[in-house]
Amino acid sequence: MNKVLFFAHLRDAVGAEFLSVEAGGKTVAELKAELSAKYNLPKMDAVMTAVNEEFAANDEVIRDGDEIAFIPPVSGG
Repeated sequence: MNKVLFFAHLRDAVGAEFLSVEAGGKTVAELKAELSAKYNLPKMDAVMTAVNEEFAANDEVIRDGDEIAFIPPVSGG
């Protein structure tokens, strides 16, 4: 199992701060696509991903037990 954390508008769209999912063996891109389809998540292509608190590319393979965080771009002034 993997813990998937959501921040900002993604948290609102999912309706939870985190989910427990089976993501072992999938790439970050595959997980993004799966969650985007299931929860109708907007603009996942612009979302940064961290695996075990380190930024990860879309082609990184997730291992069982990894913690994944999806972090949307932040704007401010």
